[in-house]
Amino acid sequence: MSAVTKPDSTSADPYFQSLFADRIGGAGYGKGTEIYKFEKIKRAKRKALADHPDRQLLDFGIGENDSMADAKVRQVMAAEIDKPENRGYADNGVIEYKQAAADFMKRNFGVELDPATQVNHCIGSKPAYAMLPAAFINPGDITMMTVPGYPVAGTHTRYYGGEVFKLPLLAENNFLPDLDAVPDDIYRRTKLLVLNYPNSPTGKTATPEFYEKVVALAKEKQFVVVQDAAHILLSFDGKPLSFLQTPGAMDVGVEVHSMSKGYDMIGWRMGFVCGHPRIVSAFSDIKDNSDSGQFIATQKAAAAALNDDSIPERIRSKYLRRMNKLVAVLKECGFECEVPGGTYFLYAKSPTGTKSGETFAAGEDATRHLIEQFGIVTVPWDDAGAFLRFSVTYVAATEADEDALMDETKKRLGDAGLVW
Repeated sequence: MSAVTKPDSTSADPYFQSLFADRIGGAGYGKGTEIYKFEKIKRAKRKALADHPDRQLLDFGIGENDSMADAKVRQVMAAEIDKPENRGYADNGVIEYKQAAADFMKRNFGVELDPATQVNHCIGSKPAYAMLPAAFINPGDITMMTVPGYPVAGTHTRYYGGEVFKLPLLAENNFLPDLDAVPDDIYRRTKLLVLNYPNSPTGKTATPEFYEKVVALAKEKQFVVVQDAAHILLSFDGKPLSFLQTPGAMDVGVEVHSMSKGYDMIGWRMGFVCGHPRIVSAFSDIKDNSDSGQFIATQKAAAAALNDDSIPERIRSKYLRRMNKLVAVLKECGFECEVPGGTYFLYAKSPTGTKSGETFAAGEDATRHLIEQFGIVTVPWDDAGAFLRFSVTYVAATEADEDALMDETKKRLGDAGLVW
């Protein structure tokens, strides 16, 4: 009996190499040599740990909450898991979660929503940005997106043959997009405008006046607005502001909410889309052909979280406290920064080098230097100028632990001798 010969993946492509879709690289898929930003950070961290095994990494690059979900939420989850009525497919969601989301929007923002027609859950907000372009984008259509920003809606726009028009977020524009600078021929082809406020990573919060301008433009130019509200409950410079509070906003778009940032429910994969009923309906139809809904017990636990406003208030207070400490330390070490309007991210101009002669052409170079030489982890953003993103989601069990970490950060940054 002859032995089966396994193909040598190092010497020949698999038979299906030419079958990969153009949207992910076609026949060249898997052959690229480009190293993505976060992989570069991982490599720099591994090098730092190998070179300095006794030195703790001060990790300001973590982009997710550092605490478990509230005990009361976990208790609801534990109870709901054992109920047989929760065992089946959730499809487009259970009314308990939709009602809790509608109540949340009414209580916090004065926004009236019909839970049956104007709210639907999503398995985390990320799939919502993947699905919404399917409802609108045909080949040649445009999605306008702010940069830096979350790329998923743009990626899926391209999958459908559309194009992305980037709106740079610049300090001179207070990190708001310059919508007046968009050419008319771009507006004529635009189907979607994707916004994100409080903005990740800049930390900027939107104003009522900005949202009013967006609504007027959407009606004039006839495009749909998708507002990413993942960080809305981490607003520091005033009461959280929903896009849907704006007069006329319900006529032009939807807002996408996440249970992750404001409720410590990272990994639970829960969010909701709310707004114009026809857009929510289109999202629901696409979702119905993409997934069978989040586990019902998870939805009911998330509903309990939405009904308890004390949870996000505690989380907001913790991250604001940490942000105040971090800003004070960075300022002492030469960074130009202020407490952001919201989010747990601090967006600061990258240093251009060091007093000892190193030069950094981009934020990525500064990031690698700080990780490898000083064990300080940040995330570079070079999309609209050279910036570093610090996150206050580092692991610290007590305020004393926070203070100790800040002291060590100050010492190491002092040793780094950064210049701008």
